[in-house]
Amino acid sequence: MSRVLPAGKLEPELLAECLSLCPTTGPDVLVGPGFGEDAAAVVSHESVVIVKSDPITFATDRIGWYAVHVAANDVTTRGADPRWLLLTVLLPYPGATAAAAMSIFAQAGEACRELGVVLVGGHTEVTGTVVQPVVSASMLAPAPGGRVLCTRDARAGDALVMTQHCPIEGASILARDLRGALVARGVPEEGLDRAARFLDDPGISVVTAARAVRDMPGVHALHDPTEGGVLCGLWEVALAAGLSIDVDLDAIPVSPEGAAICGALGLDPLRTIASGALLISCAEESVGDVIARLAAAGVPGTVIGKASRSDRPTVFSGDPANAVPFVVHDELARAFGELPAEGA
Repeated sequence: MSRVLPAGKLEPELLAECLSLCPTTGPDVLVGPGFGEDAAAVVSHESVVIVKSDPITFATDRIGWYAVHVAANDVTTRGADPRWLLLTVLLPYPGATAAAAMSIFAQAGEACRELGVVLVGGHTEVTGTVVQPVVSASMLAPAPGGRVLCTRDARAGDALVMTQHCPIEGASILARDLRGALVARGVPEEGLDRAARFLDDPGISVVTAARAVRDMPGVHALHDPTEGGVLCGLWEVALAAGLSIDVDLDAIPVSPEGAAICGALGLDPLRTIASGALLISCAEESVGDVIARLAAAGVPGTVIGKASRSDRPTVFSGDPANAVPFVVHDELARAFGELPAEGA
């Protein structure tokens, strides 16, 4: 039985054991993570470093792995390769165990190795202010040549291409955490098994897709839709770039598993957390090449909309008067507000 941890920072021996589960050294790491070290020091020959921080608050049994990939997705959409990670891990008091801490770091280490990322610092603590583990990942990535892709650089006349399907992340979380309720509502168990594996297949990472197209002529912006789903992601592009986006709702690929899970819970799959999909804003004449490049990387791409200049940015379907409501609240939060997670 794993020993229970007291409130406060992890003890030096346990911290060292946790850190040993992650890659922490590299040719560009001057000062890495360690007890008593207040901050990391890394060397970059590039003039621009992309920085992103993101906390994971939804329940997941792979929170450490998940946090690394979510942060990596965001820096990748800027055209950079994730390189350095700072990880903040808050464990609940009472009840946190050494095994729980090591499990989170092992998960993070797995994701770091998948992405070629080095853990360079962060913070760990056992605290009574949280009731479940909270992991926040800060990712840093040097921008080659100082070039940065920005969401605001999407242009009028661009096509919006979406990779994969939706809701990859949301369907997987719901299939894992609300399995009993979903089975009771008639969702086949084999479909739930497939959805539970969505975290890995097709996966929530957009790194492969972004790398495939980021340097292509005609690619103006990349965006990673997360909370609020694909529709919220389109609104974010529209507002950032000052555009109106005519979205073909029927063209947005929704997995059969995602449709079944969301349907059983009365949720909209287009508004359910959508990590794993990537929105690409590209010149219309580049669409064929973009989709071909994605296919060569093993990633499906679908044209789901077109952008136009607008004094009042909006997302609509077919008729500008038929605006798609801008909703930032994710359906996943609504699901967990209405149904208890298994074991709760």
